[in-house]
Parts: sequence; structure tokens; C-alpha cells
Amino acid sequence: MRIDHSQAPAGFAQDIEAFLAFISLERGLSKNTVAGYRRDLDQAARFLVRGGAAGWRAVTPAQAGAWIHSLTSARYTVASLARKLTALRMLARFLVREKLRADDFTALLSGPKLVRKIPGALSADEVARLLTAPTGGDPRALRDRALLELFYSSGLRASELAGLMLQQIDLEHGFLRVFGKGSKERVVPVGGRAGAALAAYLTAGRPHLVKPRTGSQLFLNHRGTALSRVMLWMLVKKYARRAGIAKNVKPHALRHSFATHLLTGGADLRAIQEMLGHASISTTQIYTAVEPQRLADHHAKFHPRNREGR
Repeated sequence: MRIDHSQAPAGFAQDIEAFLAFISLERGLSKNTVAGYRRDLDQAARFLVRGGAAGWRAVTPAQAGAWIHSLTSARYTVASLARKLTALRMLARFLVREKLRADDFTALLSGPKLVRKIPGALSADEVARLLTAPTGGDPRALRDRALLELFYSSGLRASELAGLMLQQIDLEHGFLRVFGKGSKERVVPVGGRAGAALAAYLTAGRPHLVKPRTGSQLFLNHRGTALSRVMLWMLVKKYARRAGIAKNVKPHALRHSFATHLLTGGADLRAIQEMLGHASISTTQIYTAVEPQRLADHHAKFHPRNREGR
């Protein structure tokens, strides 16, 4: 496998490599994230050296701000600009943490506001209809019912669900172990209905899908191999139509519904973060945007000044 190295000027490259090693080994960030930060920091270093900076340890807040300002006219998306600023801030904090700088040169920088869309969660009624859409007792129906129940019960990513192995499931204690982004392991609860659906599938469904070369993958297709993400997407679409759900339902909608319904029910945001496998609480906080609308609906319905005849 080819290993990229920083293309930054002398005085910058060594600290970039140390920082990237830290976020890869200590923080467990994915290869794609690390590669993106490498490109952003190399770009920043090339700009800063033209402005007279000798290295990260000598960069001034004004020089860092000049780089951010230069990007605003380069037609980057808001998301790209936000990522570049994040890379710079994380590097600056790393340098302070390692006592390579006394100050954080990004402390006063401000970047573009990243407006994040509220995920397309389903209502509780829509979820109930979707989960009961697979009917019958044949192996595929048992598989699909277990798959959808587990998807909603545990809030897994589509890739995590498709890649589950038998040894990751502990139905006796009601949990499963997942290896998410950055190969981080987390323990996720399996709800009662999901556990029952899984037990039925393992007893009367999966054995009929097993072929001579089948491994320990949990969810199998008709060939006895692991269910693909594409097939997972097709199954969710199929059952959403069967359930009469008009909106465009994607597999991730069940993960979003899991988080939104837990939050609505009063679950702690930190607990939801752990179950979803988010590295940062800020990623999980997107679901809090759902709450104001629910409060507004309750206010409109129950507040005496919002009733007819006021």
C-alpha cells in the first residue's frame, strides 16, 4: 500500500506528520479523514510560507487568518471551508498539547457557518409500519424482519449492519459489538423485539440460506454470502413502498429515527453519541434540532392563547 507523505515546505512537514500520526493512532480517525487533513494542511503551509512564516511554531494569528480569508474567494463549498479550518485548529491544539507552542494561533479565527440539514427521520407510526411490512415465515421474510428491527433498535450504520458477523451478537445479554469508523469498537443494545426477530431468523431463516462456502456473516442473500449495502438499500425501499410511506426512505433514515426517537423520549445525548459511535458530541447534536419543532407543535396544540376563540 502506498503511503503518502506531506508535500509541505520545510519547517511545516515534520509537524504535519506528527499530527497526522497522532489523529490516526491515538484518535483512530479514518484514512480518508487523515488524507483530507493532510491535503488541507499542505495547502495552508504553502500559502503561509509565501507570507513569510518559517513553520507552524512561528505562524501568527494574522497569517492563519489570511489563509482562511484567501479561501473564501476560491469557490470552495461551505463544508470544505469548515473542514480546512477544523484541520488547522486541530493542528494548532496538537502543537500546544505537545508543548511545541505556547499559544493556539487559531483561537480567534472564525469560519463559515456550516448549516447542517436535519436528517430525514421517520415518525414512530411510519417506523412501526415499515418494521411490520415483511410478512410471512419464509427465510427471506424472517431475515428482512430481523434486519429492519435491528437497524432501528441499534442505530447501526448501513455498512455496519451489512457487515455483521454471528460472533458479534449476544442475544442472551441483549447487545452486539460493532466495529465502526476508525475500527473503534462499541457495544450497542439490542431491543426486545429486535432480539426476538433475530432469534427467529437464526433458528428458522438463516439455516435455509446457508451454502457450502457460507462464512459467519449474519445476514445472507440467496447465494449464501453477505447481504450487500446495495441490497440493503433495495430492501428498505421495497418495504417503505409496501408500508405506504410516501417520502424517499433511505437506509440511514432508520439510524436517524433511532437517534431522534431516543432523544424525544428523554435519552441523554452522551448515551446516544456512544450508541451511534460518533467521535464528537457535536455530530450527535444535529438531532437536537428536531426538538424545537416538537415543542412548537405542542405549544400550538395545547397553549390556551393558541386555541380558537382567543
